[in-house]
Amino acid sequence: MSAFKSDFLRTLSERGFIHQLSDETGLDDLFAKETVTAYIGYDPTASSLHVGHLTQTMMLHWLQATGHRPISLMGGGTGMVGDPSFKEEARKLMTVEMIEDNIASLKHCFGNYLDYDRADNPALMINNADWLRGLNYLEFLRDVGRHFSVNRMLAFDSVKTRLDRDQSLSFLEFNYMILQAYDFVELNKRYGCRVQMGGSDQWGNIINGIDLGHRMGCPQLYALTSPLLTTSSGAKMGKTANGAVWLNADLLPVYDFWQFWRNTEDADVGRFLKLYTTLPMDEIARLEALEGAEMNEAKKALATEVTAMLHGRSAAEEAAETARKTFEEGAISENLPTITVSASELDAGIGLLALFVRAGLAGSNGEARRHVQGGAIRLNDVSITDDKTLVDAGYLNDDGVIKLSLGKKKHVLVRPQ
Repeated sequence: MSAFKSDFLRTLSERGFIHQLSDETGLDDLFAKETVTAYIGYDPTASSLHVGHLTQTMMLHWLQATGHRPISLMGGGTGMVGDPSFKEEARKLMTVEMIEDNIASLKHCFGNYLDYDRADNPALMINNADWLRGLNYLEFLRDVGRHFSVNRMLAFDSVKTRLDRDQSLSFLEFNYMILQAYDFVELNKRYGCRVQMGGSDQWGNIINGIDLGHRMGCPQLYALTSPLLTTSSGAKMGKTANGAVWLNADLLPVYDFWQFWRNTEDADVGRFLKLYTTLPMDEIARLEALEGAEMNEAKKALATEVTAMLHGRSAAEEAAETARKTFEEGAISENLPTITVSASELDAGIGLLALFVRAGLAGSNGEARRHVQGGAIRLNDVSITDDKTLVDAGYLNDDGVIKLSLGKKKHVLVRPQ
């Protein structure tokens, strides 16, 4: 389809969000003529979203921004099972208390992208535990399970990848796609929801829900998926050597979040500006056209805009200023990530490798040792070549801290207490 009539699909299309649509014309007509309710499901497996969730979450943001109603569906019920799609092994089972705590934390995170309190067209946060935890198993099998073909379910790529591995697919996990399909039906009955969105790996599960809705008397339901993103170098989006890039500041400091985006590869800057910021397309085109050293302006704009949306404009600008002082002036900023150590421990001395692991600049002593051998480690901006260095109070600078640096862009302050 060359052009969309509806503001929502046109916005998603020009910003690169659309991978597949179940019925382009029908869905475009629906968005053009009425206020549409659409949802994305999130299993509360952690207390925070991470960067890998941002593509879908920005889809919900644009849904609300173009006049429609988004539902962030919390998997309080399905989270007790765990989505097996393309997973190498079963997820660890969580208690109800763990799930509820995570959902409470996630709502705060979503509140940066969705408005749950506005008078007109507020976003909804719904928990599928409302209908899943009270299900009667025999009635569910009879009324819902009879609509599913095991032969068809076994043909899904998400199932086949697990069946081909040593780790078996449990019956518990096999039920997940039935529960997810049933969610779509319940959301349609309760809230008039017509569209499920998600990553492209969810296509089969979403189509299952559309098919179940058809068999259970729902109006026509629709699917919309986004591409699964990798960086230009092939890395999974939002993953680093130190693990997931969390959105909650208690799990990842604001400065580190800003710095993650500042380190974006040149080839990805334009794409990420479209997906993860609300900057106008003409401004993105200007930034995307920059070349050479000027590309740093685009990277700083990307980092600041993404951080401002999540943590607020002042926090984003503070992170940008911290980076400017650190890199352009060579100064130590109090806003750099900081760890504390006891004064007595520092007096006795801490092994260099262990200190870099504690600071989160290396995942293990072996990794830290390799950084030393590669000339990437500095103390107070002085290169360290001896991996047996003992870091003690003698390294405290005039500001009363020790500055640990890995390469040119990662810095942590050590402060005695």
